[in-house]
Amino acid sequence: MASDREKVSQRARRARPVAAMIPMAISVRHVHLTQATVEQLFGPGYLLHVRVALSQPGQYAAEETVALVGPRGRLDRVRIVGPPRSEDQVEVSRTDEIELGINAPLRESGNLADTPGIVIEGPAGSVRLRRGVIRALRHIHMSPADADVLGVKNHDTVAAVVAAGGRRLIFGDIAVRVSPAFRIELHLDSDEGNAAGLKSGTEVMLTEIRLTQSTR
Repeated sequence: MASDREKVSQRARRARPVAAMIPMAISVRHVHLTQATVEQLFGPGYLLHVRVALSQPGQYAAEETVALVGPRGRLDRVRIVGPPRSEDQVEVSRTDEIELGINAPLRESGNLADTPGIVIEGPAGSVRLRRGVIRALRHIHMSPADADVLGVKNHDTVAAVVAAGGRRLIFGDIAVRVSPAFRIELHLDSDEGNAAGLKSGTEVMLTEIRLTQSTR
């Protein structure tokens, strides 16, 4: 039976260079909240209002914003992304961390073990989270059909050469997230997008995708 290393090596040989136009989005600081937290911040029975639908089906940027308060500073008008979730999660960039005075780990969405907390302020109250602040790993959402074309699977980690905006950068450690509910899109945080001279809504040329690791 082949070892895990041999299996990864075999899959790496099967992965092939591609030249594909991939839509991308800059994920600026935002929060995902439970319904209970929404009501603590905005009042009993409060429901979020859709401001604009996002590219991933069922997701939306809400009209409502909150303030994040850290040991060193605060960030106002931080957008809530709905619908409400089963656990509160705050996503910030490294620049945001410095301003707030916190040190959040790089994580995939939903992996909140051993993450720092923060105070969230709303118009009707405030909530002190014990955990939930992360810097989101750069990732690509895609459907199973997209994954088949690109030669990758869910939970793979890939590296990609992004050529756009007059700059050519290599982004490594991109988490592949595959689901029939996803539309293909590369997600970078605001620091990463600024470094590459990218704007949300543009398409980038992935001139290379190579398998670097598989967690399953």
